[in-house]
Amino acid sequence: MRIKNLYPGSWGSNCFLLISGTHAAIVDPSACAERILDEVKAEGAQLEAILLTHGHFDHTVSMDNLREKTGIPAMIHEKDAELPSDSRKNGFYTFFQMERAHRAPDRTFADGDVLMLGDEEIRVIHTPGHTEGSVCFLCNRELLLTGDTLFDGNVGRTDLYGGDEVKLYASLKRLRGLDKDLTIYPGHGAPSTLGLALDLVID
Repeated sequence: MRIKNLYPGSWGSNCFLLISGTHAAIVDPSACAERILDEVKAEGAQLEAILLTHGHFDHTVSMDNLREKTGIPAMIHEKDAELPSDSRKNGFYTFFQMERAHRAPDRTFADGDVLMLGDEEIRVIHTPGHTEGSVCFLCNRELLLTGDTLFDGNVGRTDLYGGDEVKLYASLKRLRGLDKDLTIYPGHGAPSTLGLALDLVID
């Protein structure tokens, strides 16, 4: 499985295109829909799904536009399902005192679910703490998209709706069980390796 970062997206959020042969999925659509669709076309692939690591506004910017243009589903963890359509829960009102909401995601997933992209697997790992429904995506056991759970040298904030510092720490300890040499692709900032990133933030 190949990965391309379509950064810069909104508010410094990464936007990842996953490609498996002629199949593609977008993770956290912070880039504009036109940019995403141009990249998919250049890859000779077909966009099949929008996958959200969590429901905060800076990771969902073009979700509705993409759905309108393509008819593909947007998917999120069941415990974050209400965030995109609630400005006070998705963080937008907190920062800007304005409303910005999306149509609810079309489908939900749960911990341990396996999503297929072509013949390759995307495994859902529930990592609550930044939000109640935050997840990481383990792609074909080769790379790990960590959303705002884990960055290169930092972790996601826990002071917004659904945040919980104790749950975040437990999620990080769970990630210790994965291959420390996995390359992580976080929701903000540069890639790292899982072991190095975890060593910087937990004992």
